[in-house]
Parts: sequence; structure tokens; C-alpha cells
Amino acid sequence: MNKQEFFAQLEEFMELDEGRLTGVEALDDLPWDSLAVVSFIAMADEHLELAVKPASLAEAKSVADLLALVADKLDN
Repeated sequence: MNKQEFFAQLEEFMELDEGRLTGVEALDDLPWDSLAVVSFIAMADEHLELAVKPASLAEAKSVADLLALVADKLDN
């Protein structure tokens, strides 16, 4: 999974228009709810084989923060 595919996954489970996310968006401005959190955790586990720490996820304030949590596992 690369960065664009990561954004596409986020857009899909937050039901956003394709191509909307660029990384600078604040999570407070998005439909980032408990279902999105669970979907993010499942996506990271399934596609990136990464167990996201709940404490790290709780500190995320933007899409860029989410990206930083998984960046080591993304393809360049």
C-alpha cells in the first residue's frame, strides 16, 4: 500500500469523495468517529500487518498524524 492507496482507504471508510484527502485535514473536520477508528485499526492490521497502539491513535489530530502512524509500512 502506498500513500495514495492509504488515503483512498480512509476516504472509503469515512465515506468521503475520492481524492478529497491530502494529509493536511484535521480529524475534527472529518467524519472521524468510533467506526472510523475501528476501520483504521482493522485496515492497518489487515493491509499493513501493523498493530496500532490505541494511545498513539488517541493522540492523532490530523490525517498527517494517521499517516505518520503507518508511514514505515507504506510503499514509497
